[in-house]
Amino acid sequence: MAKVNKATTTLVLMLSLLIFVSMAESRILGDKTRIVIYYIVIGVERGDTCSGIQQNFKLNAEFFDSIIPNLNYDALFVGQWVCIDGFTN
Repeated sequence: MAKVNKATTTLVLMLSLLIFVSMAESRILGDKTRIVIYYIVIGVERGDTCSGIQQNFKLNAEFFDSIIPNLNYDALFVGQWVCIDGFTN
């Protein structure tokens, strides 16, 4: 029977722990996948702001935030695609 040394046992345990933590962190517990369907998108032009886009296309802030949840209001850039019509589940 082969002898298993302490270093090998420690390595196997550490790798198992790493895999376990990685799997747990990547799992979304109790939440379903979010789907966003975009109907109309526009390209940001120089001088555009989120509030200006909302006013120009008569969008309320709640709707705007729901279809673009990760939009950074302070970091719009020229050419960025912004959804102005769509829906989410």
